[in-house]
Amino acid sequence: MDNNRLDILMRFIEKDPKDSFARYGLAMEYARLGQDAKALEHFRILWEANPDYVAAYFQAGQLMARIGDREQARSILGAGVQAAGRVGDLHAKSEMEAALAEVGIRE
Repeated sequence: MDNNRLDILMRFIEKDPKDSFARYGLAMEYARLGQDAKALEHFRILWEANPDYVAAYFQAGQLMARIGDREQARSILGAGVQAAGRVGDLHAKSEMEAALAEVGIRE
């Protein structure tokens, strides 16, 4: 089943490499499978195409915090706070600010 999800998402990406929703889904699937480097790679590709895809910052920041890379978590969550501010998503902004505090780092 896991390979099937990856295959489906990869087909969407092959058809449209800038499909933010599919790219986000692919990153999340890799994260779910514990393939952290691949997940982060796809989050980064997503940000290049769509720097205001706020949910990706939160999830990638959580991923980095979970694997113990606090500096990377801080950087990603900080960028997410800025992105959320740009698009006016105050809920996501407050969640990422809380996540920053949770990993022991304050803006």
